[in-house]
Amino acid sequence: MPFESITRRTALAGAAGLAAAACSSEQPRSAPLPVREGPFKHGVASGDPGQTSVVLWTAITLSDAREVEIEMAVWEDGSPEEPIFLGRQTLPMRVGDLATPMKFLVDQLQPGRAYGYQFRVGDQLSPIGRTRTLPMTGTAPFTIAAFSCSNHPAGFFNAYRDAAERGDVDLVLHLGDYIYEYAADGYATEDAERLSRVPEPPGEVITEDDYQRRHSQYALDPDIQALKAAAPWIAIWDDHETANNAFATGAENHDPDEGEGDWITRRDAGLKAFYEWLPVRDRADRTERYGALRIGDLATLIFLETRLSARSPELEWSSFPVEPGADPDDLEVQVAIQRWREDQVGDEERRLLGDDQFELVTSALRQSVEAGHPWRVFANQVLMGQAMAPDYTRVTPFWLRWGMRLAGGEVWDFAQRTRHGVPFTLDTWDGFPVQREALFQAARAANADFITLTGDSHNFWTLDLATEAGERVGVEFGVTSVTSPSDFEFVNAPSVDFGAYTVEANDHILHHNVYDKGYVVLRLMENEARAAFVKVSTIKSRDFVASVESSWRVRPANGGPVPPVERVS
Repeated sequence: MPFESITRRTALAGAAGLAAAACSSEQPRSAPLPVREGPFKHGVASGDPGQTSVVLWTAITLSDAREVEIEMAVWEDGSPEEPIFLGRQTLPMRVGDLATPMKFLVDQLQPGRAYGYQFRVGDQLSPIGRTRTLPMTGTAPFTIAAFSCSNHPAGFFNAYRDAAERGDVDLVLHLGDYIYEYAADGYATEDAERLSRVPEPPGEVITEDDYQRRHSQYALDPDIQALKAAAPWIAIWDDHETANNAFATGAENHDPDEGEGDWITRRDAGLKAFYEWLPVRDRADRTERYGALRIGDLATLIFLETRLSARSPELEWSSFPVEPGADPDDLEVQVAIQRWREDQVGDEERRLLGDDQFELVTSALRQSVEAGHPWRVFANQVLMGQAMAPDYTRVTPFWLRWGMRLAGGEVWDFAQRTRHGVPFTLDTWDGFPVQREALFQAARAANADFITLTGDSHNFWTLDLATEAGERVGVEFGVTSVTSPSDFEFVNAPSVDFGAYTVEANDHILHHNVYDKGYVVLRLMENEARAAFVKVSTIKSRDFVASVESSWRVRPANGGPVPPVERVS
C-alpha cells in the first residue's frame, strides 16, 4: 500500500477546511464508536509509536473510484483548530468490494505528547483518533493495556470496549491471535449465527484475499474501532494470524497435500494482510517483527517474535517415549522419560528466537540497566515460565476422572500423561527450555529483572520466573483471551478448580484463573508496578460489567535480589 512520510507544517491547499471540520466533530475520542457506513467505515488507528513519530492508519471504501485523494490533519490534543501536521496522498483503490487500507508515518512530533488526528475524502470525515508519542525522559507513570486472542465468532469484544472507555491507557499491546483463520464451522463458532458474528469469508483463510477479508471483518467491529481510536497500539502476532501452531517452516493447521498450497506463500499472504490492516511500521523482512522501545527513563519495552522467523517445529506428544498409561513408578519408564526430556525437549538446537533477535534482546536488557531504567517489560506470545500439569488422575473428583476415561482420545491420554510430570503444552517456552535458560542467565548477568506480559493461553496467570537453579529473574502476567474459549471450559462445576490444582502443583505459580475473559492493565511507576486483571462478566451480550479479578504489586530489583510479586487484592 502507498506509504508517505509527512513532515511538519506541510503546505496543502484546502487543509484549513479539514482542520475546521475536525474541530466541529462531536465524536468523543475514546467513546465506543457506532457501526459506520461511508468511506471510513473501518475506523482509524495509530500504532508503533516512538518518541517523535507514530503510524496513523485508516481504510477507504469507495465503489466508484479508481483512485482517491485523502487528506489528514494532526493536532496537539485539545487544539484541533491549530493543526501541526497536514498531509495529502493520492491512493489507488482496490478493484472489487474490498476496502483499501492506508498508512501515514507522521514524524517530528514532540516526545510524551498526546495528539488528535482525522482523515478526509472529499466532504467525508473519518472519526477522530487519539494517539501519543513515547516519552524521551522522566519517570512519570505509564499505563499499558494488554490483550490476546480475540476470536470474532466466539463473542463480543467487550474487553476492548471497556479499555477504550477507561481514558487512562497510554499504550495498547496486542500479544497475538488478533484474528483467527478458521472456517465458519470451525473453532469457537457455536454461537456465531445467534450473535451475527459468522466468519467472513466463510471458509478457512488461506489466500491473500482470504486474509484481507478476515482482517476487514475485524476492523468493522465497533469495539475494536473504539480502542484503536483511543490509544496507540503495538501489535505482535502469534500463530492464528497465519495458521494454528505455526513455526518457521510450517504449521499444524497447514497441509499442502490438502490443497492449501505452499506454506511460505500462505505465511506471506497472512503477513501482508497484517501489515496492511494494522498500524505497524513496514519491514524489509516481514517475519522479523521484534524490537525494543524506550519509555522515558522508566522502562524498556521489548517485543518478541516467537513464531515465524526462527521457531523450530513443535515437538509433538507422539514423541513421548512411553504409553500414557504406563506405570510412573517403573524405573525403565522413568529413565525413558528423563532421556526424552534431555535429548528431545532439551535439544540445544531447539529455539524460539533466532541469533539476531536473541542478541537484540540481551543487548536491550543490558542497555536498560546501564541507563538506570527501573523496568524491563517483555511483550511475549506464549507462556514463558514453567507450567507443569497437575496429575489429573489424582486431583480431580472421581466423576470427572470417569468422564475423561469415557471420553477417551486426547483428553484421557493427556490426563494419564500428567502422572509422569509433564508441562501443559510443548508449544510454549516449556518446549524450548535450553533457550529459556539462556535468556534467564543473560538477564541475571545484566542484573536485569523484568516483567513479562504473555498471551495465547486464554487464562490469567501470575508466575515467578526463575532459572533452573531457582534464581528469580522476574514475574510473568498471563493475559487471558478477549473471547477465545479456555481449554478448561468443558468442565464448570463447584467441585472442580483447575486453577487451584495448577497452583498446588507449581510452587512458583501464584495464580491461575481458567475461566474469565478480559485483559491486563500494567501501570509502571518509578518505585513499583501494578498489574490489574480486568474481567468482563460476559462475552455473549453487549450488556456487561467489568471488574478487577485480582491485582498485583511488583517492586524493581535495582540490581539486588528480585523481590517477590505481591497480591494486593
